[in-house]
Amino acid sequence: MNFLKYKYVYFVFSGILVLASIVFLFVFGLNLGIDFTGGSILEIEYLTARPLNEEIKQRVADLDLGSISVQSIGENGIIIRMKDIPENIHQELVRKLSEGHEIEEQRFESIGPTIGQELKDKTKVLILVALFSIVLYIAFSFRKVHRPVSSWQYGLVALIALFHDVLLPLAVFSILGKLYGVQITIPVVAALLTILGYSINNTVVVFDRIRENLIQKTAGTFEETINISLNQTLSRCINTSLTTLLALFAIFFFGGSTLRYFSLTLIIGIMAGTYSSIFLASPLLVLRNRS
Repeated sequence: MNFLKYKYVYFVFSGILVLASIVFLFVFGLNLGIDFTGGSILEIEYLTARPLNEEIKQRVADLDLGSISVQSIGENGIIIRMKDIPENIHQELVRKLSEGHEIEEQRFESIGPTIGQELKDKTKVLILVALFSIVLYIAFSFRKVHRPVSSWQYGLVALIALFHDVLLPLAVFSILGKLYGVQITIPVVAALLTILGYSINNTVVVFDRIRENLIQKTAGTFEETINISLNQTLSRCINTSLTTLLALFAIFFFGGSTLRYFSLTLIIGIMAGTYSSIFLASPLLVLRNRS
């Protein structure tokens, strides 16, 4: 199969996705959870039938809670995320929720804005360190490959592919945050960091086969070598991703609401990473060679 025949189609398709993602992020932004912005979280278990989330929002609408998020957990539980509230508002909130229902308060926590800012700063540092480490690792691993593309260019191409893979789930969460109030939480950030590792693994597998074929000189041109390498690693990349996706879909549908957005992030990221490792990263190497 000639994967590189339609490489410019892949570039246009990926370019449209990236551009649309940037537009969504710029227009809608990200709905950060209280882990990052600071606020309060209240978990309630209904001993009787649980009302609808919209009904709960209407019941507490007259309280000064800011922008609230109501998330169902289990059969009769809810988690309410809101701005930081004092104890008197907390007690009034519990009273309103208990009107006509038997409830049991499971937990009430407040996260100050200082902690939220610290988490944001640490997240940025973690991502930068991870990306820098990836470039160093690839440049070191491919140090014996000098032609026709130098080792550091493999790392650069891998970073472009990673940018594509992480940007797509962020854009989806930007849309979900605007339409349904879905928030970026610590589990979502953990999933994004996992995507970095998973996507780079697929890309490195393809690059490693390209390196072996270049050393063994199994084909004539650089483009032919890449195409042979893609055919040799295609089934491995797809099978690995499919088995992982099966588990993630099971978590998404049956794992409960607390894991739903964590698994959704991984599903989008792994699908994007599988696509980019085959149809984006390797064709970009050919483009770098011609430039």
